[in-house]
Amino acid sequence: MAPIPTPPAEPQDTPDAYVGLAADPAERQARGRGWSTVRQLPPGAIITMEYRAGRLNFEVSDGTVTRCWKG
Repeated sequence: MAPIPTPPAEPQDTPDAYVGLAADPAERQARGRGWSTVRQLPPGAIITMEYRAGRLNFEVSDGTVTRCWKG
């Protein structure tokens, strides 16, 4: 049987630090800190909820990050 692959390590970063930042610079900052995927989502967006290591989600309203979470 093949071994279970080890998910990539996530950056040691605090999602709350992105709240209040402009969305595009926040995304560049997140990618620079090692996040492999960054999603910008409108408030109330319907999204899949599977956890993806290395993904950071931004809820963006009027060009500003209003909420941020891993996965």
